[in-house]
Amino acid sequence: MLNAAPPRIETRVFSRLPDHLRMRGRVSGWSFGKGNDHLHSFIEGPAFDRLGNLYVTDIPYGRILRVTPDGNWSLVTEYDGWPNGLAIHKDGRIFIADHRRGVMRLDPQSGAVTPVVENVRREGFKGTNDLTFALNGDLYFTDQGQTGLQDPTGRVYRLTADGHLDCLIDRVPSPNGLALSRDEKTLFVAVTRANQIWRLPLHADGTTSKVGAYINLSGGGGPDGMALDETGGLAIAHVGLGAVWLFDRLGEPVGRLQSCADLAVTNVAFGGSNGRTLFITESDSGSILMADVPTAGHTLFSHQ
Repeated sequence: MLNAAPPRIETRVFSRLPDHLRMRGRVSGWSFGKGNDHLHSFIEGPAFDRLGNLYVTDIPYGRILRVTPDGNWSLVTEYDGWPNGLAIHKDGRIFIADHRRGVMRLDPQSGAVTPVVENVRREGFKGTNDLTFALNGDLYFTDQGQTGLQDPTGRVYRLTADGHLDCLIDRVPSPNGLALSRDEKTLFVAVTRANQIWRLPLHADGTTSKVGAYINLSGGGGPDGMALDETGGLAIAHVGLGAVWLFDRLGEPVGRLQSCADLAVTNVAFGGSNGRTLFITESDSGSILMADVPTAGHTLFSHQ
């Protein structure tokens, strides 16, 4: 007998990108393949600082935006890049996975953006996408570019806290969002074009083996950003389906959040006073959605 569908959880709009911050009439080269050369924005990479401010990227126009707890937006910086994922260091610095530039670093006070790693052995990245910190300060990030089932050569890297760069795997058809397990012995990677979540065991010597498919999805464009909850479950944004799936620590589906806006549900972050509010970037409408969820988020390196 098939299991019943997971319960549906309704979302609501937390805040919408205000009109004066929407880029009307401009064209970005990042819009290739999006079906629209005149994007008003494409927000991604939600991450909370210790004060409860939510930082998001605007990929096509090289902008980092800040949203206060009461929903007010401001421009932190604008630079020559295509910023996608964000991760905040415990010292407050913001690290950016930039599709054009590699991994960058933002000083949120001055707005200055500087390179962290822009190439590997004199070769540029395919297009870095998302990133997350381990508790020891190691930074994991995905290099997605235009990879997919036609070109399964996406990569996942680890940049150690002392600056050493390791490629964990280089045969992934579109690596995207990622999350570390609570014990940090496993890295979960959203493989968008395969519509899967992969599980990468992390060995003490910094390598991985016995990589496997952990969750199989269907429909939409595939899984995008992810976040871990305090029990080891995953919240997974399913772009093109307008949904965020909640899975428990065993990989069983336990909930489905449905977008009250459009279908480009791209990424998620836990927040709120008790950590049990999930904030969701819906990029087509330029909105941040929110929903109350049963389990609080896992404490990230930024809040250690």
